[in-house]
Amino acid sequence: MVAILGWTLTSIPIWRAGVETMLDIRFSRALKVMLFLAIAAEGDSAALSSAHLANSLSANPSLVRKLLVPLANAGLVVCAKGRAGGARLGRPADQITLAEIYRCAVGDKPLWACSPEAEEMCLVTARAGEYFATLTAEAEQAVLDSLGDRTLAESVRELRSLDATPDR
Repeated sequence: MVAILGWTLTSIPIWRAGVETMLDIRFSRALKVMLFLAIAAEGDSAALSSAHLANSLSANPSLVRKLLVPLANAGLVVCAKGRAGGARLGRPADQITLAEIYRCAVGDKPLWACSPEAEEMCLVTARAGEYFATLTAEAEQAVLDSLGDRTLAESVRELRSLDATPDR
């Protein structure tokens, strides 16, 4: 990850009520990479270079290569180096779930981070951290369940369906 003014290229600052929060965009980018590879696998160009993917994402090729590492480690993509190299799907798109892509993109990072613990002065300060950890785990599981029910192939079909629908 490259830091620019204290921000990493995998997160962007969001300002709300004068407070800056970081919004993680790794899953979004990893999903886009996988969608590009799935569509490429349907045609003649099954392998796409990191430069091509970076151009499509308006990102740096080194960032794309960093996104590809955990996807390759999980067997979701296969990468070949060199002039004729590039990335391609490691399995058919109908055998890759969005939950797998999500896990590769964010790793073990929780969906939300709890604010630092305060001195235990009352019920809230004594138990809020524990409650928030449980709430986060439940929300994370709901996200994974939802993403686990969708394949990359279904996502490509959904994109095509959206593209066929006239703008509202």
